[in-house]
Amino acid sequence: MKARVIALYLPQFHPIPENDSWWGPGFTEWTNVAKAKPLFRGHEQPKIPADLGFYDLRLPETRELQAKMARDAGIEGFCYYHYWFGNGKQLLERPFNEVLESGKPDFPFCLCWANHDWTNRTWTNQSNLKKNTMMIKMEYSMEDHRNHFMSLLPAFRDRRYIKVDGKPLFMIYSSFQFPHVQEYIQLWQELAKENGLPGIYFVGGTQSTFSFRITDEGRREASVPDLKSSAKVFDEVLAMGFDAVNSYGKRRGEMLAEGRFQNICRNALQKFGIPLSKKYDYLKTVKGFFAPEDSWENVFPTILPQWDRSPRVGSADGVYVHATPENFRKHVLHALDVVKDKENEHRIIFLKSWNEWGEGNYVEPDLRYGHGFLDVLSDLLKD
Repeated sequence: MKARVIALYLPQFHPIPENDSWWGPGFTEWTNVAKAKPLFRGHEQPKIPADLGFYDLRLPETRELQAKMARDAGIEGFCYYHYWFGNGKQLLERPFNEVLESGKPDFPFCLCWANHDWTNRTWTNQSNLKKNTMMIKMEYSMEDHRNHFMSLLPAFRDRRYIKVDGKPLFMIYSSFQFPHVQEYIQLWQELAKENGLPGIYFVGGTQSTFSFRITDEGRREASVPDLKSSAKVFDEVLAMGFDAVNSYGKRRGEMLAEGRFQNICRNALQKFGIPLSKKYDYLKTVKGFFAPEDSWENVFPTILPQWDRSPRVGSADGVYVHATPENFRKHVLHALDVVKDKENEHRIIFLKSWNEWGEGNYVEPDLRYGHGFLDVLSDLLKD
């Protein structure tokens, strides 16, 4: 086995009442994708889907075709983004629920709890909301954690559910934004064993470098990012009770490509409402994605085929240029080298993403490159 590549999957592409209310009737991410415009010479927008078209994830035929494409490319399974906001409130749950209940497609899956608030802070679409509106806030409680687990027990018991060391893999997207996460993990481990599971294999998502540190009192303080080692960041995640870390090296790669202090200053100005357009050379940037500690047995790195959030934000907000299948091949080869000495079970790489069209990180076929990104994965992953 060369690697276990698991693709993050966005279940956004179908209408829901909340999006109808916020953004207008029939809104999905395709609304942003289709109306995107080039913002500089050579900027490839809009990006138009090829084989699958502007699909609707309520259609089982679409989900079957996606699974076939992923399987043919050597991808082990999909990691569906899971939106649970507390008190039983969910969004975008229909595609996964139908996959679970129907038993189709017969393709492995796991879940990533996208545990973050929903706001329109970084969206420029016309809407019925004022800017910086809190649309749905995350709420946590031990009773809700119990209900959350029981709601997912049928998924954990499904034979298709992806396992590591015999346990269902469950990712937390924002490890450092989860209050009392240790108590939550302990509760779920107890509930898993009470319900006949050997436990849950918790993966904590994190950037591999930060421009802040967490004090002993739990406060954030500004600090100089460490671009030589991510050991402290990863150790902090593991100390919370996670079994493994999903490391995301985007910020690290951009700092190394642009210069650490230039990057910090630009990001600070953006937070104060001063947008500064920026382009990154894809190959130069992804070269710095992997920290030395990504080779740890319990760290699962992330690969990124493309990046362009301009369909969502309406500006050249860190667009990756020259993100071609040929350059993606070099990035994947680097990732395979990072994980090659791990046990097969832990030779996991997360692909961000299968279908994040609004942020320009996808491998599904488009009119520009066809199956180019999928062909790279097929060439490199299949024995």
